[in-house]
Amino acid sequence: QVQLVESGGGLVQAGGSLRLSCAASGRTFSTRAMGWFRQAPGKEREFVATITWSAGNTYYTNSVKGRFTISRDNAKNTLYLHMNSLKPEDTAVYYCAADTRGGNYYNKNNYDYWGQGTQVTVSS
Repeated sequence: QVQLVESGGGLVQAGGSLRLSCAASGRTFSTRAMGWFRQAPGKEREFVATITWSAGNTYYTNSVKGRFTISRDNAKNTLYLHMNSLKPEDTAVYYCAADTRGGNYYNKNNYDYWGQGTQVTVSS
């Protein structure tokens, strides 16, 4: 089992920045990759970014490239999402997720463990 706890969400004006954190505990040695997903009201949960835990390879959805940066601190078992130039369309509940099997990092069904989510609201 892997437990994930997100923090860092909040209300920010368009153009502002936020940093999300996700603290992992439990069987973290089994983690292949960790990612961020988001879900806006009435929409499906969508992929935002992921990072492979050992090599640090990163992948982003097109809409956040150049604005968001995913990173991790292996010693602290913590995942981060640095979000800059935020837009109202970034408003959503953001979830971190852990993948212990490898595979398609863009597919939410590939992830085994999820955090409870943190709300990000961007006002115009």
